[in-house]
Amino acid sequence: MGRRQGQQPKGRPATPATAPAARAATVASGPRRRLAVIALASGLLGLSAWFLFQRPVVRREAGLDVLLVTIDTLRADALGSYGNRRVETPWMDHLAVAGARFEAAHAHNVVTLPSHANILSGRHPLEHGVRDNAGFRFPKQLPTLATVLKDNGYHTAAFVSAFPLASRFGLERGFDVYDDAFLTGGHAALAEQERSGVETVRAARRWLQANSGAPRFLWVHLYEPHFPYRPPDGIAARFADDPYHGEVSAADLALAPLLRPLVEAGRTGRTLVVLTADHGESLNEHGEKTHGIFAYEGPLRVPLILFCPRLIGARVVPTGGRHVDVLPTVLDALGIAPPAGLSGESLLPAAAGSGGAAGPTYFEALSGLVNRRWAPLYGVLRGSLKYIELPIPELYDLADDPHEERNLAASRPALRAEMRALLEGLRAAERPLRPAPESAETRERLAALGYVASGVAAPVKQAYTEDDDPKRLIALDAELQGVGERLHAGDPDAALALCREIVRRRPHMPQPLVQLASLERLAGSLEAALRHARQALDLNPEDADTAALLAGYLNDAGRSREAAELLQPYVQRVDPLPEALLVRGAALAQAGRRAEAFASFERLRELVPTHAMALVNIGTLHLVGGDAAAAEAALREAVGLDPRLPQAHNALGVVAMRTGRPAQAVEHWMRAVELDPRGFDTVYNLGSELLRLGRRDEALPYLERFAREAPQALYAADIARVHAWLGRRQRSK
Repeated sequence: MGRRQGQQPKGRPATPATAPAARAATVASGPRRRLAVIALASGLLGLSAWFLFQRPVVRREAGLDVLLVTIDTLRADALGSYGNRRVETPWMDHLAVAGARFEAAHAHNVVTLPSHANILSGRHPLEHGVRDNAGFRFPKQLPTLATVLKDNGYHTAAFVSAFPLASRFGLERGFDVYDDAFLTGGHAALAEQERSGVETVRAARRWLQANSGAPRFLWVHLYEPHFPYRPPDGIAARFADDPYHGEVSAADLALAPLLRPLVEAGRTGRTLVVLTADHGESLNEHGEKTHGIFAYEGPLRVPLILFCPRLIGARVVPTGGRHVDVLPTVLDALGIAPPAGLSGESLLPAAAGSGGAAGPTYFEALSGLVNRRWAPLYGVLRGSLKYIELPIPELYDLADDPHEERNLAASRPALRAEMRALLEGLRAAERPLRPAPESAETRERLAALGYVASGVAAPVKQAYTEDDDPKRLIALDAELQGVGERLHAGDPDAALALCREIVRRRPHMPQPLVQLASLERLAGSLEAALRHARQALDLNPEDADTAALLAGYLNDAGRSREAAELLQPYVQRVDPLPEALLVRGAALAQAGRRAEAFASFERLRELVPTHAMALVNIGTLHLVGGDAAAAEAALREAVGLDPRLPQAHNALGVVAMRTGRPAQAVEHWMRAVELDPRGFDTVYNLGSELLRLGRRDEALPYLERFAREAPQALYAADIARVHAWLGRRQRSK
């Protein structure tokens, strides 16, 4: 009842009711007229009471708990409450049915880190400056939902489920607990990059149970249904042909222990829940397999649900909500004044039924620019109109064309110009786009999750042509993802062949060149690796990470002095890249400049006290210098920081062997090989020591693997020795 009338203009019901009564009064006389006037007054009083009763009321209450749930890569149309009849999302649907569901909510970015920066800060990426997953940090001076609630007496905690939200990226401020502990340091390829929603929710519930008294702000982030889609047992079979929606169902099931008590509490509950997604997923629409390049509705439109029965009634809000509106909405509900200068506005009036039309929604997709040197994508939504600024501009009316199949940019030039002017106005105060170099570890972690991240600064280009438009390059994006998929599937030869072809067709993209250099090195083609790394650095001489990569290959080639000289200007920067200090220290050590090598590693430890690889290299220097005790102490400290470091276990094995503890040496080397089966130095050490100890049957699989898989260009002499032993063994049978 209140919902229907609350959507009408306020004065509309009074007009038809008062006009006939007034006309009747003018022709009456005496008592009859008086009765008519009395009747009129009574009618007006009744209408006034009726109208006041029907007018939507915006309720607020201080001290409520706040639960923010963000689900990675969740399309709006992937939920049952948004019309999906295949998926199984009963708990999120409970929130939507009993709360305010925003039908046309949109993100501003289509990758994880910037979207969460928008949600937590209430500001556009134009203002806070976080534009992609790699190369950006949230600025320390800006307030967030966590810092504001912390200042207002709240206990605060965040439980995130994937590397793009690691605390290193700056969103941890204001949280008493920022739980990303599953992201171990050290060897990126072997570290966990994500954890299941079940584990994340379990950790969050433990925190809730341990913290009471003061009001609580809890942020829970789930990584399902991010690619690759692997629904758990029990769900996978039901979604064998649709694993994405299987993971959506798995996310809902993981949330059940957290949401069930809130749903069952109903109006007696004291928790405000905001549930949304950082972005959606393309699912092969418009040629994009996942997300990050385009900003069509698949990756841009997100669910947005407000649930708090004591404040908000059941309602479907047809007007749009935005990520920047989340912070002011939560603070408004709690009666807390928002920080100055926010981009968003409170959605509480809209949730109560009295909100007007939503303002314009700015959006962008810049991964193509930052990581591939493609044209940047900017856009704006106003009502049902959507404008995308690219070399080939796009204009859609979503009311008539929800799948964005009819581009109106050419046929409606005046409207296109109007929307473009609106976009330019929104971008007037844009901060410069200045991504910083990322370490190889960060890039490798992101690559393990399907993100191409070069860590190089975006180029300055006066104009982009239609050849730079991502619509013409999207097939190349799928191929870039295919390189990583082939490598992780255990087919490095196929990955190498595909990467070579990409570089042949697009020779001025740094990231494929860096990938190709790494793959050539993996294949044992050190000269090719050097050549491609040099090409990548020539394209962007300021990129310290590519310089460190090239210097590492020079060191492998015995050109340690050249490697150290190459990195000298990079390590002299005010904030040097840790990778550059690490590689330069190794080059100095190989060049016999041990004191300078120690200094490089110690400077790295000053910058990053928990950098385990710095300790591994310090231990190795002690080992080379003959100080086994100091070497073992440093290496054990490294293992204490990161027990998954194969290099530390390999070096500890060498220490144990040299100090007469062969059983311990074998134990460390077995652990190292378990962690990194392609650590061929360790494989050779282990096989050789087992053979020396007379454990031939145990030695055989390691030596056979070494002879079969170790790169010939790097291990020719050792491979020859192993082949000779294998031949003698075969002849002796």
